[in-house]
Formats: sequence, structure tokens, C-alpha cells
Amino acid sequence: MSGQGSGGNVLAALCSFFIPGLGQLLQGRLVIAIIQFVLAAALWVFLLGWLIHLWSIIDAAKFKAK
Repeated sequence: MSGQGSGGNVLAALCSFFIPGLGQLLQGRLVIAIIQFVLAAALWVFLLGWLIHLWSIIDAAKFKAK
């Protein structure tokens, strides 16, 4: 992935739109992907999972590889 705004980040953001953490998984960030998926699943019980879902989408879109 080449960085913010790249086609890879757009694809990752779209994946995170459907499943929180999937975009991060595509970017090779396993730990944050698991954290976002588990937090979203846990918070959807209290109808707050959308917060983590949005965080996941924005994080995938703005990711810059080092």
C-alpha cells in the first residue's frame, strides 16, 4: 500500500465498512484488526458499535505505511 488516498486504502476502508477490522487485516495490521472487531461486536450489544465501526473505516482510509 502506498499511503493515504491510495487505491489500497480505499479498498481497505470499504472492507471495514462491511466488517470492522477487515480493512486493517488487509493492510497487514492483525492486532488492531482483532481489537476493532471484538470491540465493535461487544459494543453492538449496547447499540454503540457504530462508534468502533466508524473508527475502523476512518483508520483504514488514513493509514500511512512506514
